[in-house]
Amino acid sequence: MVERQRSYAGVMVGQLLLALVWCFPGPFGLVVGCIAWSHGEDWAWIALVAGLAFSVPIPFMARTTARRQFPRITRRDTAEDEDVVPYGEHTFVLWAPESPQGHAQARLERADVLEASLVRYSPEGEATFTTYPGTYTPNEFTPLVRLKLRVRGTEEFEVTDEWRVPSVCLSAVTAGRLAVLVDPAGKVTPLWPRSTLLAGTRTSRVVDLEGRLTDVTRFTGRQLRQMRISRDVGGVEMAGDTIDLRRLDAATAARYTAVAEWARTSPEERAPVTEPGEESRWIVDGLPGDPAAFGSVSRRWSRRGGVLIRGRFLKMSPTDTFQDHGPVLDTVLRVQPVDGTPAFDAARRLTVPLNYLAVLHRTRDVVLYTSPNGGSYVIDWSRTNLLAGTTEAKVIAPDGRELPLTGRPDTIWALMNLLASHGLSTVTPVLDLRQNRMRAVAGAAMDAIASTL
Repeated sequence: MVERQRSYAGVMVGQLLLALVWCFPGPFGLVVGCIAWSHGEDWAWIALVAGLAFSVPIPFMARTTARRQFPRITRRDTAEDEDVVPYGEHTFVLWAPESPQGHAQARLERADVLEASLVRYSPEGEATFTTYPGTYTPNEFTPLVRLKLRVRGTEEFEVTDEWRVPSVCLSAVTAGRLAVLVDPAGKVTPLWPRSTLLAGTRTSRVVDLEGRLTDVTRFTGRQLRQMRISRDVGGVEMAGDTIDLRRLDAATAARYTAVAEWARTSPEERAPVTEPGEESRWIVDGLPGDPAAFGSVSRRWSRRGGVLIRGRFLKMSPTDTFQDHGPVLDTVLRVQPVDGTPAFDAARRLTVPLNYLAVLHRTRDVVLYTSPNGGSYVIDWSRTNLLAGTTEAKVIAPDGRELPLTGRPDTIWALMNLLASHGLSTVTPVLDLRQNRMRAVAGAAMDAIASTL
């Protein structure tokens, strides 16, 4: 676990040595050419040119591999304006693979997830990056999940089956709300991108014909009506997480306006973040990803003034590359530096663990540790997963009492910072204040727990 705070320079040196081994004919050719040149051999220039041709790619290969394996974030990663929709404080854009269109006479309905269990997720690439052409996503990188659904609509019924769930859509299963198509024969097909909208993972906003912005996230009745209109007309363009009626044709805009009027005259309550019965569909424990923990600390990093900060994902979109414990995604992450300088939005390609993606409807926050000089940031997935609630966190008080921290991210965050500032590592989700090494922080930890009640 301590290797999570290894330096980028160390990774770069390791990759440089590895690249030298891969491209050994280059340096070898340069050495042979230099020796031949010193002896006046006419063919020396051939060895020198060949050696140079094989040696030039070495630093570029090392930098590319190091950047992929150690995904630090700097201000040089600032997202370009044309690539970023202006985001509010609570908006999140998620681009998901397209769902099948289904039967032309199929009805679009809501389905509640009553039970869920992971059937299979078994890629065999170990820690390597696997890339496929185009938008193809192989089954081995798509979890197979058994779902028991209650389909709502004119006729309510239950169905149990196994479906492949795109990694970025796993949170819809955990949240417990799906958008599905029901064809005339009764076959049920989940629509995964629309399910993330219904689940509230993707935020959803509408700009009306007068330019007024309305947040419709987790207003499921209105969203279902909007989805049906979109399906009828063959799709409606979203700019980020926003549908702008001023960009639609008059007939479609009028239908959306009618839905907005229905919502005004028949107000509905916003759906909960997670539907009741989450424990019966909790597939998070079976998914790969860094184990949740209060985190490891390098004492040198702590002594030099390294700190933890929180960031927040603004956008995720799939790529054609996968790792065993999660897909490689193009992300935009908002980082708030500790020195008081303005926050910046960084565009970075990252491997995001599946267990974090499964709770993405709850939070898009991440924990980053920053270099002592504040020049770079690295996501700590163990701390992030604990803060997100993939595992229950708890504290064992000096008197032996067990204090659960479920649903208390601010308390967990305060304890993480306390431990990091004292150079103390706890690589489990349980903080035992009875340990001798915790005596110096036990009092402050109990105060932090009390102050965040």
